[in-house]
Amino acid sequence: MQVHFKRSLLNIFIAFALTYLGLTVVVYFQQDGMVYAPEKTITHNPKNIGLEYEEVTVKTKDGLSISGWYIPAKKEKAVVLFCQGNAGNISNRLDSIEIFNSLSLSVLIFDYRGYGKSEGRPSEEGTYLDAEAVWDYMVTVKNIPPERLVVFGRSLGGAVAAGLATRRPPAALIIESGFTSVPDIGKNIYPWLPVKLIAKFHYATIDKIGSIKCPKLIVHSRKDEVVPFEHGRMLYEKASQPKEFLEIHGDHNGGFLLSGSIYTGGIKWFLERYVYKTVDDL
Repeated sequence: MQVHFKRSLLNIFIAFALTYLGLTVVVYFQQDGMVYAPEKTITHNPKNIGLEYEEVTVKTKDGLSISGWYIPAKKEKAVVLFCQGNAGNISNRLDSIEIFNSLSLSVLIFDYRGYGKSEGRPSEEGTYLDAEAVWDYMVTVKNIPPERLVVFGRSLGGAVAAGLATRRPPAALIIESGFTSVPDIGKNIYPWLPVKLIAKFHYATIDKIGSIKCPKLIVHSRKDEVVPFEHGRMLYEKASQPKEFLEIHGDHNGGFLLSGSIYTGGIKWFLERYVYKTVDDL
């Protein structure tokens, strides 16, 4: 009887271990699809919201063509380099482009490799190279001085924007709905898995934010269902001065729209305090 009981326990343990191992393997190989969700078809463009734009193509250090749009603003006060989130492509960001344009901000938004018309397949280092190539294009081809460049990143783009700011110091950095790192997000979703051991991606903004010297604005909502509010607060706490925190309302994808003047007014106040003074001095 006792031997049978021990064998049953052993069988249960083996079944549990195999199931756990199987789930770990599945998650490991599904990471690319969890981090990147590109769409190739461009469905809209800025003319759909009454804005003129220029199609832009830049070359990365590793030889890929990256596609984007440059949308000039009337009475331009600064220029935003827009690092988008992980899903869709630039044709899904017209709401943000319209908001920035209303604040007299020109925008250069681009698709990461593998998104929209951009060549290649997305990767962590690849997205950093894409952002660098766009920055270099703006500075050397568009002749926009870094003192006029604001790097903006939403969600995954917050990590890309932070990575760029460590290599190409901008006038200011805005991170909206950003996470501390991919493994930290993974722990929220799969707390029972060894996420840090199996993580193929890091995007560890929390390790970079303290070394970024330019003014920083962290934007986050308590109702963000994808990236917990605590991630935004941790980024703010770890960030070096000067820094500001803007709390908005609503969910992960729509909070910036639902927050209305709280969002637009907060960004305007931040730029007036830290960026426009510098621009006026040029």
